[in-house]
Formats: sequence, C-alpha cells, structure tokens
Amino acid sequence: MAHFDIKHSVQAETGKAGVLMIATLFGGVLVMCSFVAGWLFSGSTVRGSEGETGNFYSSLIAFVGAVLLGAPLVWHALVHLARGEKHMDELVAMAIVAAIALGEYQEAGIIAFFMILSNLIETRTALGARASIESLLRLTPDQAHRVLQDGTEELVESAKLHSGDVVRVRPGDNIPADGVVISGQSSVNQANITGESLAADKSENDEVFGGTSNLTGVLDIRVTKAGKDATLGKVQSLIIEAEGTRVPLARLIDRYAGWYTPTILMVAGIVLFFAADKKEGLQRAITMLIVACPCALVLATPTAMVAALSCAARLGILVKNVLNLEHARNLTAIVLDKTGTLTTGVLSVTQMKPAPGGDGADLLLAAASAEQGSKHPTARALLEVAKQAKMTLVQAADFKEVMGRGVQAKVNGDAIMAGRSDWLAQQGVDMSLTEDPEYAETEGLSMLYVARNGRCLGWIGLEDKTRPEARAAIEELRNVGVQNLTMVTGDKWSVARRVAAELGCTEVQAEVLPDEKLALVADLKQRGHQVCVVGDGVNDAPALAAGHLGIAMGAAGSDVAINSASVALMNNDLNRIPFLIRLSRRATTVIWQNLLFGVTFILVTQTFAIWGSLKPIMAAFLHTIATTVVIFNSARLVRFGEELEPHTAVALPPPMDEEPEPVAPSPAIAT
Repeated sequence: MAHFDIKHSVQAETGKAGVLMIATLFGGVLVMCSFVAGWLFSGSTVRGSEGETGNFYSSLIAFVGAVLLGAPLVWHALVHLARGEKHMDELVAMAIVAAIALGEYQEAGIIAFFMILSNLIETRTALGARASIESLLRLTPDQAHRVLQDGTEELVESAKLHSGDVVRVRPGDNIPADGVVISGQSSVNQANITGESLAADKSENDEVFGGTSNLTGVLDIRVTKAGKDATLGKVQSLIIEAEGTRVPLARLIDRYAGWYTPTILMVAGIVLFFAADKKEGLQRAITMLIVACPCALVLATPTAMVAALSCAARLGILVKNVLNLEHARNLTAIVLDKTGTLTTGVLSVTQMKPAPGGDGADLLLAAASAEQGSKHPTARALLEVAKQAKMTLVQAADFKEVMGRGVQAKVNGDAIMAGRSDWLAQQGVDMSLTEDPEYAETEGLSMLYVARNGRCLGWIGLEDKTRPEARAAIEELRNVGVQNLTMVTGDKWSVARRVAAELGCTEVQAEVLPDEKLALVADLKQRGHQVCVVGDGVNDAPALAAGHLGIAMGAAGSDVAINSASVALMNNDLNRIPFLIRLSRRATTVIWQNLLFGVTFILVTQTFAIWGSLKPIMAAFLHTIATTVVIFNSARLVRFGEELEPHTAVALPPPMDEEPEPVAPSPAIAT
C-alpha cells in the first residue's frame, strides 16, 4: 500500500504542477499580449479617478491574465489562513491583490508570473525527490516467472510472490524479490542496494536482493522476502521517513514564522503612512511584500538535506533520520567492533591441537557437530573445514549458545562444549591441559577449546584478516577530527592488540561481553564524547542503540541491522564512515550558506524597496533568482564524494619499517 501511495502521490502532484504550468503559460501569454494590444489600439483608453490610465483592450487582457496568474497564489494563501496556519505566501498574495486594486494589471500579472515560476521550481525540486523514490519502485519488476513443481513456469505479479516460491530470472531481468540462489551462476548488479559499482558473482546458496539486475546467467531463486518486507522495500520506506524529518535549523525558521509576517506588514504600513505620494508609497509597500516572501530561507534546509540523503543513498548509506545526519558532524569518539567490521568476519581454521592420545578428526567432528546450530563466524569456519574434509556431522540436541562465551550441545549422547577456556573452566571442565605450553593461549590466534563430558579434547586455532581498506578508513577518521577510536571484541587480548596496533586504534578492549560494550559506550558519553558505535547490527544491537549514532555494517538483507542502527551501510566499505562525517559537515555548511544568502537577500532588497529604488516587477524577478540560487547551491551535494566510488578506494598498507605504537586499554572496563 505504501508503494501505491507513493506512486499516486507523485502522479497527483505532477498533475497539479501540470495544471498550474498551463495556467501560468496562458496567463503569461495574455499579459504579453496586453503590451501588444496597447501598441495596436493606442487610441482606446480607459479613465480612472486620476484621468487616463491606459488602453482599454490592453487593460482588459492584462486583467484577465493577472487573475489567471494571481488566483492560485491568493487561493493558496486563503486555504492556509482558513486552516489557521501561518504561511509566508500571504505576503505575495497581498501584493498581487494590492497591485490589481491599483489598476496595475500588467504589473500584477508579471509579479504573479515570476512568483508562480518560483513555486514551480520548488515543486519540481520536491517532485524530483519523490520521483527518485518512485524510480526505486520501478526497479522491482511488475511480473515474475514462478517455477512450478513440475518444472514449468507461470507468469505472476511480483506482488503475489510469497516466501518459499521459486522464480527464474534470465539475463537482463531485474530480480523480483529477496531470495537465495538454488541453481545457476551469474553476475548481479546490486549498486542500488549496496552502492557498489562492481557486479557481484552469484551462485548456489548466495543471497540476492529484489530490484537488483541479473546480468549474465539464468538463476533459479527461492524467495525469502517479497514486497515491502524485502530489502528494497525497507529502503524505500526509510528514505520516505528520513525526508519527512527535519533538523533543528528548519524548526528554528518555523518558530519565527508567527511574527515574521506581522512584522513585515507593520514595516510596509509605516512606509505607506509616511510616503508623500500615496501611490508611490503603495508601490514601495508592494515591493516590500514581494521580496519579504522568504522562499530562499524556507528552502535552505530541506533542499540541502534531500540532496545529502540522495548522495548518501547513492553510495549505499541509508540514513533513517536527517537528525542522524546532523549528529555525524559532531562525532568525537567511535567504537568499532572487530569481527565483521574491522576484519572480514570470515575466520579460517589454521591450526589444531588435539589432547595427548586424542585424534584431530574426532576433535573437529565434535566441535563442528556442536557448532552447526550457531551463526557465529567461528561456526561457519568449522563447518567449512568439516565440509572440505567430507565429514558427516552428527545431529546435535539441546543446543545452547552463550553469547560471547561458546556453545554446548548433546552429540551422540555426549555433552560437547566449545568456547573460551575460562568459560569451559567455569562449567566444570578439567582445563589442566592448558598449563602445558603447547596447549596454552597462542599469540595472534582465536582459540576454540573443545570438551566432551567435562574433559578437554584440545583446541582449534582460527584467524581473521583485517579489511584491506580498514587502515585507510582509520587514518581518514583521524583526519576529520575523530581522535578516540576504540576497538572492542569478544576475542582474546593477544588477537585484539595485534589487530588494533595494525590499524592504529587509540584504545582497545578485548574479551568483552555485550553488556560490557554498553558500559564502554556509557563511559565515553560520561567523558563528554559524541559517540558513534559501528557493528554488524546482530550481536551489537544494544550498543548500536546506546550511542549517539549507530552504524550497522553490511546491512543489505539484514532486518536486525537495518532496525537496530540509526545509519545502515548496505555494504562493508569502512571508507563510508569518514565520508558520512564529511557529508554531514558539508551539508551543514551549505545550509548556512543558503540561510546567509536568504537573510542578506531580504535585508538588501528591503532596503532598496523602502527607498523606492526597486520596482515590484524587478523584485519578483529577483525573488525567483534567489530561489533558484538556493536550490542549485543545495544540488551540489548530490555529487559530493564521487571520489569514493568503490573502484577508486585505496587502502594504505600497514607500516613495514616501524614498530606499531602501543595501544591503551579502555578505562571503562576492568581487565
């Protein structure tokens, strides 16, 4: 239904703008014709209270044109007044009515023409933002080829797809829903979801997203989420919500709208009262009303924020609320999760040490069988090794996972435990084996100890590599002024110190449980920092919600990540984080530029209007120019950060000729 509303909202607004444009063109032509009529029928005049006031035919045509042009503006002002709303367009409506009352029909028509032109520019800007959302809707095809149980296909509406359906997507087609590839290989362009310009290779068991484009091969996809529940649907909804929010600067303008119009009317009344020539005084008052209409001020903030949101979305950064975008410019501390954020999150089994008299295959089989119910990277690494070894895993019962500690399960009736050595010891497992140097903690390795029925079977060592762009991103964060960069992990201290030193983090905290991450964030807040928490959005959901800003990495397809964080990076590129800070600061700069320009324009033109140096027609023209300047100044933000396209991002290599600086543990948690 939301999709339907968006589409028809855009169509309705486009229709209104079209009608207004036709009326504007027709009225504008009539006003132009009035000048021609004045030349052709120079002998026909009409008389007013002060004698001849102009050509009859010219005045009649100009009057009709002025009414056509001015009626929409006057009606718009009356509607808002009837609703009890303070709207600054009332100033322009009064100026047009005053000009018509004076008999200056051509002047009234030209004023109304320029003001409508200004409104059309504003409307076109808003429609452009809405149309960009509608373009997201068009990415999802209206129809899909659903595969039946007998292998045949039927053409169905994409909106009628359900979880479990199998669809066939051919080269050149857009994928109709989120799902998992069950057969076929292809390259998929998913830039509209992740912001990555390079196509991703997809094969069996890989996840794909609705609205992305299949490029090379035929894919059979089992639907997991469709319609508004799919990733693209959530992105659409969140963009709409973000555009509907406002920053404090916008609310500041609204706060003073209540007294702005009465003040302008009072000043214009004073000018009219003290004018020696009342007609000249009325001309000045009309000019003041026109230039006082603060379109440039009203548009200063929303146009910049819409442009910034569009820029962020282009690079796969989903900002839920423009307030979150504003918070990004003030960040002073960033808490980064290690696994899956600073590192690839793909652990690899590199070493294995069974207990004396034990067997490596038995150690791996017990650990993999117990871990198969977990989604932790450690479990995935064990299952991958077991798969390569062609092991047949045993179905586990009574599976239980203790976050940040390990897992336990029944395998063939035996109680299997796999996790950290201290946790196994707390559970009563005999860990005397670790007193032997060969079985103690090994520097640089994430070690998983395995026990059966209270007896340690040995350990399995895993490694996780840092992301290639991580060091460059950390350096860039320092360059933009974030001096406190804390890495947190549930991994052991030896691994944490190695990774933190390699990347240049200022603080590190290891062996941290989820509730301890909250304590770390609270401590940084207490020390006066504006804190951003970066994680994968699954294990880090509480900490993401606790920071001033929460950024979920790799959120594409993850409901938890999108829902838990205030900003979701649809891919895993860490360079997006310093870019977000720079974008926030640039957007704020553009807003202040717009506001300063708008205030200066009003003050300068009001001064000229008071002294009679500015005429109403020129005032209306300058008003349109001012509105256009603000819109185009904001539009520059759309292309901000083009240098950050994925194929141009360069990661700095780790230093080779110097020792890493010592990394201080965070004082928030006793170690």
